Amino acid sequence: MKISTIKFLSLTALCGFSFISGAFVIKKLEQEPITVGIIQQAEKLIGFDFSAAQADSMQSSLTRFNQSYQALRKLNMPNSVVPALNFNPVPIGFVNPNAKSDFKLSKINKVKLPANKNDLAFYTIRELAELVRTKQISSVELTQFFIERLKKYQPKLLFAVTIMEDRALKKAAEADAEIKSGHYRGVLHGIPFGVKDLLAQKDYKTTFGAVPYKDQQLNVDATVVTKLENAGGILIVKTTLGELAQGDVWFGGKTKNPWDISRGSSGSSAGSASAVSAGCLPYAIGSETLGSIVSPSTECGDTGLRPSFGRVSKYGAMALSWSMDKLGPIARSVEDAALVFNTIQGTDDKDLSTIAAPFNYDGSVKTLKGYKIGYTKADFDSKYPNHTTDSATLAKLKELGAELIPIEYPKMPIGAMTFVLQAEAGAAFQELLLTHKEDQMVLQNKFAWPNTFRAAQFISAPEYIQANRARTLLIQDWYNKLKGLDLYITPSFSTNLSMTNLTGNPCVVLPNGFAKNGRPLSITFMGQLFGEGKMLQAAKLYQDATDFHKKHPLLNF
Repeated sequence: MKISTIKFLSLTALCGFSFISGAFVIKKLEQEPITVGIIQQAEKLIGFDFSAAQADSMQSSLTRFNQSYQALRKLNMPNSVVPALNFNPVPIGFVNPNAKSDFKLSKINKVKLPANKNDLAFYTIRELAELVRTKQISSVELTQFFIERLKKYQPKLLFAVTIMEDRALKKAAEADAEIKSGHYRGVLHGIPFGVKDLLAQKDYKTTFGAVPYKDQQLNVDATVVTKLENAGGILIVKTTLGELAQGDVWFGGKTKNPWDISRGSSGSSAGSASAVSAGCLPYAIGSETLGSIVSPSTECGDTGLRPSFGRVSKYGAMALSWSMDKLGPIARSVEDAALVFNTIQGTDDKDLSTIAAPFNYDGSVKTLKGYKIGYTKADFDSKYPNHTTDSATLAKLKELGAELIPIEYPKMPIGAMTFVLQAEAGAAFQELLLTHKEDQMVLQNKFAWPNTFRAAQFISAPEYIQANRARTLLIQDWYNKLKGLDLYITPSFSTNLSMTNLTGNPCVVLPNGFAKNGRPLSITFMGQLFGEGKMLQAAKLYQDATDFHKKHPLLNF
């Protein structure tokens, strides 16, 4: 069915908007009442065919709905207000993969300060922590080292919104004093980190990467920031994100890939991935709604962890999609990601979407013998650019002792459910449309947020609910298909990426080779819901048996 301008304008009237010269305007109902003609044109957009009599009967109800919309819009609700609804990814009959919580890091060999201090840029958290713990380097020295690198590479890579030098050095001095006094908080104590600039820190701006919010300062600390600082971490930078968590273009430019600065770093955790890849941060926090950790981690050759939905508090984080947003670390290695995740995971009274679940990780596991690892057969059987490297990953897992088991996707319209994201994003940022501030955003093409937010106003509540009911069926089906498996493997970009951002399953993406042009390639290890432990153990064993994660860009620019 072709949608005409008349039908479109009719539906805008029902939704309380006018579309005039490229901008939405609040509709003045007293000037343009909802008529039978408007209803009959608008119904075509939602796939219904009502009679004139039925349309006439709806007039008063639709007018009341429209008046309700106007009343609610006057509340001017900020992005931080959460709906009185919580997404629950737990299927019927769910049994948690972990009976209890336990966290055990692998043994680490003695670490010495390198002769060339620049080598510190690509040390893991574990290695840097040993240097700090044994007082071979102070937190102040380490913090200053990474701040200097951020400043050096920022002009080319554009990965930082705010470098927090004064505060960071003060916190680092406090960490050194604690460590000197014998109060060592653990592996993250004194280690610098960054967070995507959709996470609030009350002393600095939180810009969401977008012009309408570039001067915004939120008077709260995100729970993730609080947890990392309580563990002794030193927050040194707010990293870039594509505006409002889309892509790698923000109000300051386009964040670049350190492997090839003619390319963007992908998004939306653009700055976090780029800075870690360039050795300007040991780790950083990113977020994912539909690929925003997986994609930039792949582009930049990092190891990125997207936890199960509900594992990590989103308090103090920008909301894009309340039922799909997830926060997780981007790091140099699987064990570094596990270490950070263990610190930030857990329930939070300030975020009612968090779910209590044990996390059991043992980094000392030496074999995959006894592991049942699925793989999405249709993906691996198809011809795609990464087929050779991904097949080699399967072979390596088998060599390490795993039993590989083919699995099939549910026969459901997975892509058709993803408008849930657009519906929630359209609500989260409706105020931009009402104030016309979406016109200030950098990207204005048909696939950019301003147009998506506009289109989202026409998603009906019943269809949004139907999509979430279909999501319930998908969650149950996928849970049933994964029974008996410890984890599964999938190409990083396939049906699985959309599907599991809907179901809430966790993943860790890590390098598994390089393309002919020298850019990194990746593979994705997927877990059962709340099954991060087995997933990370298997991924670490694979990573320990390869050296792709030890490569880094030359930065000769």
